Amino acid sequence: MQKKLKDPKLNKKKIGKFYICDLLDDKMKKKIQYILILCTLLSCSAFAQNPELITTVSKNKLGLNQRLKIQFTVNKQGADNFDPPNFKNFQIVSGPSQAISQSWINGQASFSQSYTYIIKPLKKGEFLIPYASIKLNNKVLKSKPVKVIVLDAVDIPKDPNDPNYIAQQNVHLVAEISKSSPYVGEGIYVEYRLYVSQNISVRDFSYTESPQYNGFWNQDIKIRGLNAKNGTYNGEQYRYVVLQKALLIPTKSGKLTIDPIKMDIVIGVPTGRGDFFGNPIVRNVTKSFASAKKFIQSKALPIEGKPESFNGAVGDFNFIVSSSKNILKSNESATVSVKVTGNGNLKLFELPEIKTPSELEVFTPEQKEKITINSRGIKGSVTKNYTVVPQFKGKYKIPSTEFSYFDLKEKEYVRLTSEDLFVEVLEGKELVTDSDVTSNSKKEIIVTGNNFKYIQTNSSFYLAKKSNFYASKLYYIMLILPLLFIPIGIVIARKNKARSNDVLGNRLRKADRLAKKYLSEAKKQLGTKEAFYVALEKALHNYLKAKLRIETSDISKEKITELLKTEAVHEDDINSFIDVFNSCDMARYSPVTAVEMKDDYEKSKAVITQIDKQL
Repeated sequence: MQKKLKDPKLNKKKIGKFYICDLLDDKMKKKIQYILILCTLLSCSAFAQNPELITTVSKNKLGLNQRLKIQFTVNKQGADNFDPPNFKNFQIVSGPSQAISQSWINGQASFSQSYTYIIKPLKKGEFLIPYASIKLNNKVLKSKPVKVIVLDAVDIPKDPNDPNYIAQQNVHLVAEISKSSPYVGEGIYVEYRLYVSQNISVRDFSYTESPQYNGFWNQDIKIRGLNAKNGTYNGEQYRYVVLQKALLIPTKSGKLTIDPIKMDIVIGVPTGRGDFFGNPIVRNVTKSFASAKKFIQSKALPIEGKPESFNGAVGDFNFIVSSSKNILKSNESATVSVKVTGNGNLKLFELPEIKTPSELEVFTPEQKEKITINSRGIKGSVTKNYTVVPQFKGKYKIPSTEFSYFDLKEKEYVRLTSEDLFVEVLEGKELVTDSDVTSNSKKEIIVTGNNFKYIQTNSSFYLAKKSNFYASKLYYIMLILPLLFIPIGIVIARKNKARSNDVLGNRLRKADRLAKKYLSEAKKQLGTKEAFYVALEKALHNYLKAKLRIETSDISKEKITELLKTEAVHEDDINSFIDVFNSCDMARYSPVTAVEMKDDYEKSKAVITQIDKQL
């Protein structure tokens, strides 16, 4: 039998059914060595991360009848002697269950070793689960403590996979406020957020009840689109959108309530099953949600240091009084402007009035507002323009005017004083004084040649015809005339007496005049929605302030109803008055026609007339 010669370079090693050939040159061997070294380095770097023991909980808030999963995970191999924390105030339902996980992802190795417990609370309260520890290479690793809040027991369905239950647990309607203890007149914000967990979706929603802001001046802030953001709610990751935002300014001190907003929401809940194409099947569930009530403790402005000129301004303002002209002719008009600019409650205070000499005729001022309301607050200016017309020649002084406000940063009152204004009238009538009237000083007569005619030297005189007043027509007319006034006087006296005895009619006429007085400014603003309803609301407030002797800061719908009932005002009239207030509130958020504004004006006039007859 012929022997086959062995090639010394050829060495075959059998592994199962396969052979490995070692017919390699030196270059190939070096490449393999480099690859092995690189793999070793990568493996070492993957396991070179800092060792730590991490605590995770399934939720940070739970009901008294719910369970909590808590897990302790170490990210380094070789750890042992795990020491759990003291689960005081909790009962261990199961655990610890131990699990080890090791994987390669994108060439990087990861390792984890976990210890899991299922615990349930024993009582309500806020508890701190202390740290756990584990030994690794003669070092002790400690986890961070975890805070858990235990609330009242919750309704848990028999089936935890019930879509209604899942929807209720994974959607939250929340009201967030910027400040819980503002001053009266200080602006705060309320923001309504809808939190949705990652594993469900919102298909549709509708508002069922809008919030009420009793005790606040309020203004909605426009939201540009519902942009989803990532955030945390009760220690868990959620997506959320801002549904509504409003600026609130408390008008009285004390505890104030922000009522909840209510909604019906259609929620898509995964069923855990898939269709023919493998897409998950989602079930739509409609649930009703309401935000929790929020309470504000409004602080009264300090009495110490309050100036007499203070009229409710809160914020940061500038003040100026200016005139369009300083030199005038008689009957030529000038405009004196009183202007306040800055940030604060620009819509909730009155501008100071100017004082003018009696020689200057001043007309009712015209108020103009340039105000922007957004997420940064109220900013802009309010101006009162007085038309001034001088009657006589001379120089007149308009004294300085004081304006004061409460500075929120410094928490003190600030007084601002304008400069004196002077108006000089160069042409016009001279002002006649007492000295001019009683003066006996002689003045030189200036002859111009045109003032007097030549003296007549020849004159002819004749006897004027003398008439006798007695028995004349005028005599008899004046004799009979007083007799004619007697029956006329009797008729007038009877009418006046009947009018004075007509109590109901007098009340009606007086009430009608009062209604016209308070609603005059609102009537001027008919056709301009915002200005009209601001003026209308102010007129209603001023009427109540005058008739019921209460401060504007005390006015609320509940207070109005209570006070009017105390004064024995008919319930229908009280409801009509409250309806007018509601119309003012609704007009801020919905379009209004000129016809509707006219109708609201007439309603306001009628209800003031009716109430005033009863007060």
